[in-house]
Amino acid sequence: QVQLVESGGGLVQPGDSLRLSCGVSGGTFSTYVMAWFRQAPGKEREFVAAVTRSGEATYYTDSVKGRFTISRDNAKNTVALQMNSLKPEDTAVYYCAADRRFYSYSRVPGQYDFWGQGTQVTVSS
Repeated sequence: QVQLVESGGGLVQPGDSLRLSCGVSGGTFSTYVMAWFRQAPGKEREFVAAVTRSGEATYYTDSVKGRFTISRDNAKNTVALQMNSLKPEDTAVYYCAADRRFYSYSRVPGQYDFWGQGTQVTVSS
């Protein structure tokens, strides 16, 4: 069974940076499209970023473009989300997700088979 474990969340001030990491075990990491989603209180889970199997292509929701960077290391079975210039509206639980069925990626949470437990990111002064 594939397992995903996120780390790196915390409480930061507006304008600060934070790096999330997700370690994957139990499967062939390089066959999975990897993505980050987030869910704020009272809101639906939303797509943040995705990276293709090779790492050559990345995709972002508009609100994080230019501030967040997704990357993967297929030798270490990890995917990271570097978050810069954080804003209060970035506050949410961030989830790592994986699936191997897509040609490239999906922005729909329900289309991902495997999820981590989530890590809290709070941006507040």
